[in-house]
Amino acid sequence: PAETARILRAARVDTVVNATGGWGSTQEEMAYAHVRLVRRLVAALALLAHRPRLVQVGSVHEYGPVAPGTLITETTPARPSGDYGRTKLAGARAVLAAAHAGDVDGVVLRVVNVCGPHPPPASFLGALLRRLRAAAPGDDLTVSVADARRDYVDVRDVAEAVLLAATAPATGRIVNVGRGEATEVRELVRLLLAAAGRPAGLVREDAGEVASKGGDWTRADIRLARDLLGWRPRVDLPGSIRDMWAASAP
Repeated sequence: PAETARILRAARVDTVVNATGGWGSTQEEMAYAHVRLVRRLVAALALLAHRPRLVQVGSVHEYGPVAPGTLITETTPARPSGDYGRTKLAGARAVLAAAHAGDVDGVVLRVVNVCGPHPPPASFLGALLRRLRAAAPGDDLTVSVADARRDYVDVRDVAEAVLLAATAPATGRIVNVGRGEATEVRELVRLLLAAAGRPAGLVREDAGEVASKGGDWTRADIRLARDLLGWRPRVDLPGSIRDMWAASAP
């Protein structure tokens, strides 16, 4: 922590955004990136005489599975079911505890599923995008599609929320970032096929069990993001998926 604090002090940093980690990791890698690294960063920031704003990019999966129809608010109990959600929650709690103690100036953004240009290869959309790009004309694709409705937000809208959170009066707060809509995963597949100019029948659903890391339902209450950050989503899902396809061109 002391060396990190020295670097931050020398650079006169006024904002730190922590977006480390991701899906495509082992349990040990997630524990390092989502928990130990965050605690180390918090300890370093606590050593500084000035207080840079720490924006912790968290995840809706910190809440864990909820019943269909639930509007997930910032006060929804956090009961994550998987390693990803549990480790992200531990990191978020480290930031919030330090903020409430007055050791850091920190805010946690709980972001829903993200779409748009350059999705992570390990994500559902990233994997499907890669397979569509590799498919020869006339090829059929068999895909496991979760029977789920999830909240998706464009990555550029997330970036805007992070920028606004850097200066908003939000110390010690949790703020949901999403579209506030639950969209069928099958609809995202249809949008991607349309963006690619491929027929709807190109993708056949695998009838087997879907090993999904997400819940069957996510829909975030985004009123606090509007009221506290002055933020709202601007990119609609069809436009986000079109831009995702265009950005993947060789």
